[in-house]
Amino acid sequence: MNGILELFTWVNIRFLLQGLGMTLFISALAIVCSIVLGTVISIMRTSNSRVLRGVATVYIEIFKNTPLLLWIMFTFFVAQLPPIGAAVLAFTLFTSASVAEIVRGGLASVPFGQYEAAKSQGFSTVQTYLLIILPQALRNMVPALLSQFVTTIKDTSYLWGAMALQELMGRGMILMNSYNSTAQIFAIFGIMALIYFVVCFALSQVVRAYQRRLKEAHGA
Repeated sequence: MNGILELFTWVNIRFLLQGLGMTLFISALAIVCSIVLGTVISIMRTSNSRVLRGVATVYIEIFKNTPLLLWIMFTFFVAQLPPIGAAVLAFTLFTSASVAEIVRGGLASVPFGQYEAAKSQGFSTVQTYLLIILPQALRNMVPALLSQFVTTIKDTSYLWGAMALQELMGRGMILMNSYNSTAQIFAIFGIMALIYFVVCFALSQVVRAYQRRLKEAHGA
């Protein structure tokens, strides 16, 4: 028991929290970039151009049917980007495929009359999406986007094994090398699991609360 209590020093806690900060930074940046790219891909997939629809479909199918780890290795070892840049790019490329499907569902929830009304008022296609369609669709996309954020946070645990990036998992693995006791090593695993759980559970509660508000709004 004393050996486990030795783990709970401010130095160790700060070390792990710094790793958590890196995890959240990469995840948040990747999600923001994925929303931008995923929105473009989704609009391409719903366009009247067969070429644009084909490019968007191929992109989505490629990234939805290949493993994330492959793209992490590609951006780091083949593209030879710096670790953080490689991580953000890999997650952006991979996650954009899922976000594009989320956005497509959100766009489909907007009545077609909104498109026609915007066109009759002289709005361009870009203005129609930015000013009228996307703001309405976003309300329905928020729960799915937050769930995707949770998935991205958990998936950052690949980064330590792939490129030795010191996010939360990496920091935990480094900390394990400082202790020899089996109980201490398992305790560190438990601490990391607890941190992941607290962060992801908090976000999932936000998703559930938002969904309840949407149901209440629709019911009213």
